[in-house]
Amino acid sequence: MELIYINVGDYLLPSLTIEKQNNERINKYGYLRLNYLKKNNKPIYNHLVSVSIEAENRLNILMNQYKNSDGLLSEKSKMDNQIEWVKLMNNYKNMAEEVIFKELIYL
Repeated sequence: MELIYINVGDYLLPSLTIEKQNNERINKYGYLRLNYLKKNNKPIYNHLVSVSIEAENRLNILMNQYKNSDGLLSEKSKMDNQIEWVKLMNNYKNMAEEVIFKELIYL
């Protein structure tokens, strides 16, 4: 079996297909789980779409929780100090992704 790789930004990702196609596509989290399974378990590709969707939903939930938790992220704070606002958003995203990696990607 020959794998074909595609360029996505700075990364080469395998171009994989799933026999039972859904309308959803595999995102970053699905490809991370694929890579982990290829190296550590025998490949189980048919659940990647559900991992991808679950990770994306979890990211959205966590980001909303983080944004609403301290009250520092408002449109006024975004206009007053954009750099600080971006730093907070990046920090929240990094925290959310760490949770996703630990709970969904690298089980």
